[in-house]
Amino acid sequence: MKKELIITAKTVEEARKKAAEAFDVAEEDLQITILDEGKRGFLGIGATEAKISASYSVKGEDAALDLIRTVAEDMGLTDLVYGKKAGTNDDVIITVDGENAGMLIGHHGETLDALQYLASLAANRKIEGEKREYVKIALDVEHYREKREQALRALARRKAEKVLREKRSVMLEPMNPYERRIIHSEVQGIEGVSTNSIGMENNRRVVIFLENEAPQDTAPEDAEE
Repeated sequence: MKKELIITAKTVEEARKKAAEAFDVAEEDLQITILDEGKRGFLGIGATEAKISASYSVKGEDAALDLIRTVAEDMGLTDLVYGKKAGTNDDVIITVDGENAGMLIGHHGETLDALQYLASLAANRKIEGEKREYVKIALDVEHYREKREQALRALARRKAEKVLREKRSVMLEPMNPYERRIIHSEVQGIEGVSTNSIGMENNRRVVIFLENEAPQDTAPEDAEE
């Protein structure tokens, strides 16, 4: 994810220093475009400030992308198209598309989640004493995340309607925290029903129930949800 700032100062050198301080990186790590070298003027009259465009690519993104590419190649997956873009949650989304790319998804996204976790570790690995901001990595293969979210929201609506119709709670299959949050979010907009989570760790499930009639065995919501 590339960050960019327009910096003005008395000189280009001062502008570079200000940019490095703003990004909290070394000057040599910046990409600089001089927009205006500025003028010193005569006795200060007619002087104009220098202006530069300073950009900085957050370290770690390439390491994450390289890891994903290496894993895919080790699995015999070739001719894949890799992309990188800024997400909406201050994250970096790495995309993979192409024939057989679906092998990187796995059952209900289990392989995808594991690969995303490893990519995040690679992106945020630091050498001793290095100062670097945390990079949040999201991985999406063949638009799986978007399709899965749509399917989960549709599932939440169907099950909520069933609870309202049959007047009894419904328990869904085990889901990861990300998927449970989608279910909770969708049901919140449906009057007369609510949700909770039960179970431990990888067997944690969402229960949809009539409002004010929470099942006896439901546990308090996770902080993560």
